[in-house]
Amino acid sequence: MTAGRKVNTLSQSWCTPPKYVNAIKRFWNGSIDLDPCSNEYSIVHARTEFRLPEHNGLEESWNFYDKIYVNPPYGSDRELGTTIKDWLAKCAITHNETGAEIIALIPVAPNTRHWKNYIFGQATSICFLYDTRLRFLEDGMESGKGAPMACCLIYWGHDKNGFFDNFIEYGAVVDISNLKKKRIGQEKYYSFDLFNIVSVV
Repeated sequence: MTAGRKVNTLSQSWCTPPKYVNAIKRFWNGSIDLDPCSNEYSIVHARTEFRLPEHNGLEESWNFYDKIYVNPPYGSDRELGTTIKDWLAKCAITHNETGAEIIALIPVAPNTRHWKNYIFGQATSICFLYDTRLRFLEDGMESGKGAPMACCLIYWGHDKNGFFDNFIEYGAVVDISNLKKKRIGQEKYYSFDLFNIVSVV
């Protein structure tokens, strides 16, 4: 997993810190079914792991897993032609199609198109982490380096109260489920700028 590097196609070893892995497992009663962008140094230890760069989790089906944790590459992958938006799209699509519970650890970037398309109007809750510079594990070790941006946990799921209770100690938890409305069998999605709704699409 890259941690905010603009372009990084060689290193995929920026791993989730233990306290967040433990919090996610606690929320999901002790286990994670799928980590689709794992690596050899990951401490997530999901039941199924697709390891980057050898095994591209974007090309695999996530449809058979109930609890999925995603710490995607933050930069562009020139070899695969993918970016973080591809991972977030797969999160939203998988949740909508299968009802899977998904949590993603990503940079805070509410002004981007991928947030507006795959988080706002799609996800249930966001935990804006109190860590101002989240310290990822580098090759499985604490490097002392902090991510150059604020990070958050995005939740696509059905237990917004449980998510709040479990993650409030780690950040400001915001329920965004009311942004998703239904009308006559189709979705109505809201487009907005920095939490101010400006239009309905």
